[in-house]
Amino acid sequence: MRLILSILFLVPFITLADDKALNFNVSKLADNVFLYTSHKHVEPWGLVGANGLIVVEGKNAHVIDTPWTTEGTKALISWVKSKNLTLKSGIATHFHEDASGGIAMFNKLNVNTYATALTNTLLQSQGKQESNQVISTNAFEVVNNTIEVFYPGAGHSQDNIVVWLPQSKILFGGCFIKSLRSKHLGNTADASITDWPQSIQRVINKYPNIEVVVPGHGKAGNSDLLHHTSRLSLKNKNKPNS
Repeated sequence: MRLILSILFLVPFITLADDKALNFNVSKLADNVFLYTSHKHVEPWGLVGANGLIVVEGKNAHVIDTPWTTEGTKALISWVKSKNLTLKSGIATHFHEDASGGIAMFNKLNVNTYATALTNTLLQSQGKQESNQVISTNAFEVVNNTIEVFYPGAGHSQDNIVVWLPQSKILFGGCFIKSLRSKHLGNTADASITDWPQSIQRVINKYPNIEVVVPGHGKAGNSDLLHHTSRLSLKNKNKPNS
């Protein structure tokens, strides 16, 4: 796993660009795990990258967080096909578009899509398509001994979950976890800042052997990202949501 950290983000595995607004990058994290980044123009920040993972099991590809645009989702599907893989499942770690934007397209392709009941309720409230499978237990194995979903409690949103890959000791934190370069918590419109530190501690307690942490935005790293996010939330817990 030391090798993983040394090659993070050095060389894109593949880049697809249909126009100036679309950049889709894939980098290898482990033998069967790839990190992808899709982009969208978001005011007032401009072009923002959002991370997701592709976990390969045999000839199947499992996606953790869908791209947030139709173009990004198409690019991901093209990448999967280019590797002669079958898109088997997709997990949305919360209801925001940067995690769930591809659910409708995945559903149309009869791909198994997973979200918690709370995430589906929040998606429905926004007129968005829900997942066709429900994460019903905590923790929940999407793929036995390969992909585990855990709900730690509220933080970035009420419904945020994390995804643990035990074979590679990679934790996908999604928007629940901030990169080390983050100086603030970002979009806190749906956050529970008071609960956030305790929720992070539950992840630390649940998975003491984490080697790589992937945030929803920005560079991956180690468990320092968890402690960094906790410090940010403690610093901001008395501030009103924005």
